[in-house]
Amino acid sequence: MFNKPQKKEVRNVTFSHYSRKGWGIFSSLKKEMRIGVLSVATLSTVSLQKADAAIPTTGCTERIIDDEENMAELTVSGSMAPLTQLQSARIVSVLTREDIQQSGAQSVNDLMKIATGVDVRQRGGFGVQTDISIDGGIFDQITLLLNGVNISNPHTGHLAADFPVSLSDIERIEVLEGAASRVYGGTAFGGAINIVTRRDNQTNVEAGAEAGSWGTVQADARVAWLKGKLLNRLSGGGGRSDGGTENSDWRKGQLYYQGDFDHRDFTLNWQFGFSKKSYGANTFYSAAYPDQYERNERYLMSVGAETKGKFRFTPSVYWNRTYDNFELIRNTTTGENFHQADVYGAKLGGHFNWWGGRTAMGAELREEGILSTSLGRDMDESQYRDARLGKEDGSRYTRQDARTHVSFNLEHNILLRQWTISAGVLAHRVSGSAERFQFYPGIDIAYRPSDHWKVFLSYNKGFRSPSFTELYYKSPTHEGNKGLKAETSRSLQLGTTYRTKGVQGTLRGFYHRGNDLIDWVMYHAEDAYHSTSFDLDNMGVQADIRLNFSEMTGSNTWLRNLQAGYTYIYQMRHDEVEVFKSNYALEYLRHKFTAGLTHRIAGPLTAHWMVRWQDRMGSYLSYETNPDTGRPAPTGQLQSYHPYATLDLKLQWSGKQYELYVSGNNLTNHRYYDLGNIPQPGICIMAGARWRLNL
Repeated sequence: MFNKPQKKEVRNVTFSHYSRKGWGIFSSLKKEMRIGVLSVATLSTVSLQKADAAIPTTGCTERIIDDEENMAELTVSGSMAPLTQLQSARIVSVLTREDIQQSGAQSVNDLMKIATGVDVRQRGGFGVQTDISIDGGIFDQITLLLNGVNISNPHTGHLAADFPVSLSDIERIEVLEGAASRVYGGTAFGGAINIVTRRDNQTNVEAGAEAGSWGTVQADARVAWLKGKLLNRLSGGGGRSDGGTENSDWRKGQLYYQGDFDHRDFTLNWQFGFSKKSYGANTFYSAAYPDQYERNERYLMSVGAETKGKFRFTPSVYWNRTYDNFELIRNTTTGENFHQADVYGAKLGGHFNWWGGRTAMGAELREEGILSTSLGRDMDESQYRDARLGKEDGSRYTRQDARTHVSFNLEHNILLRQWTISAGVLAHRVSGSAERFQFYPGIDIAYRPSDHWKVFLSYNKGFRSPSFTELYYKSPTHEGNKGLKAETSRSLQLGTTYRTKGVQGTLRGFYHRGNDLIDWVMYHAEDAYHSTSFDLDNMGVQADIRLNFSEMTGSNTWLRNLQAGYTYIYQMRHDEVEVFKSNYALEYLRHKFTAGLTHRIAGPLTAHWMVRWQDRMGSYLSYETNPDTGRPAPTGQLQSYHPYATLDLKLQWSGKQYELYVSGNNLTNHRYYDLGNIPQPGICIMAGARWRLNL
């Protein structure tokens, strides 16, 4: 955010005991190593920010330097035990703090459009109504984490991306592609996204505000205070907009608190988040009802710990709750429903080193439940409860459902000079299922033939339980299916990375074999959407490259950095039953290309350009106004999605304690569709300022 990085005290990242054994990889390097890692052992708590940074490694023998200006970001290792970025056998895409500062993103969800393998489908601007998926999957098939805590929503993935943090709270976003159930448990069917918040090392105050197109105003503030070994961070913000399209106005606010205590023998970590928003849900479930409306409230809380002995013990507990009120026709009770989804969980984990490598184990108990006016099984009248967010109509919850997940993880890592082999298995069982424990194994292998290259191969099996919406939702346009089984997938990935001074590149190919994949489909032009399942092959390739010209030349060049990425995906559905239209699973991005360029204009004034081009498969049902009713009616004709490109620019003036900027999104004012019948906003101009004071 500011030109001059603040000097940080590196805490809890020097694991000197790794170099004391003759068999250790770090001992074999004959160098003192300072390691920063992120793994499931730390992901089960919010202590992962303890490691402020890791090293920009160029190979397995490169020395780590203490200069923080040259330190790279941490990455999710994709394993239960802590592995460095160098050791990790899986590749993770990372959106760094620098990427966040340079982007013209208007929300956390907008920011994820930069990631090459991520598909972000929006129903309006500013990320208010967003579905996020990875590698051609759907929004319900990924695990979303906030500082390593699973915040996925069993009600529906449509609401999973309601984050209680703003862009200024985030240190980095990590994207793990491919099945990862043996590491993260259920919902990690197609991958995981972890949002890591900033960890301040001194007392400070920061605030920012912006305003622009469509009467949009947003503001946020955060404060951090350090007292002894107790560190606290509190942030909050909110905004409003008339929206850039019909019925897309919104109001939102959020509050987030995080704290941690560092003792000689252990660390304690805790976080609390709250978000609230209301918005015009333009054609959310059907284009026949363009004036839908929705209100959401979300609460989340977690507490975790980590010991510092030879055996790192990482217990944690978490809870999150979502309230939802949906109106099919705005300001009426027609098609209105209310929901309350709760998730409670407790995790026990740990890892240790021994002569055979590094071993990790874990166990989790996760309870998911819902109270609703439309989802679940009928309740006894004596159990009815007043609906949260309800108005004076006396709405009450009359249905409910719940399920309990029990899982056990075991993993072992063999760490050699040029090889990493990470293998593990998840044993999982969910209540209400006639099946006993199901096993989801995986193995990741990495080979480092030189200081600059790494080749990796991985195979992992994943699963996902149906959401409560997929099981029970019923309306004039949708029909749920109580008989749905859990989705399963087998994910195979092969790729390579190259890294040298100022250059970093990645190439990977993937094949996901999905069984019993869930989708909403129409069987004929006048049909409603039915929740059903089928088998699907999903395969593709992805390439990314990043050039840092200042690092390459060793000087402060006019041209700062250039990055580009491309993903190609192909799908093959296996089912004898023909469908007229798929609503989600078959509407994937065949092509996605992103490119970004940062350069200096004059003095502290810089320009950040971003172009995105994508071509979506699938089609949507076209509608036209019925002259008798005055409302949209389906024509029975399908309209294919068309490729489109957007161009964004952010001009940024950075001072020692402040930042001024102007950003423009979709500068070509191109009208396009991420979801059928919902045109995306045209050009959006925002201007803002940020200020920070260290105390």
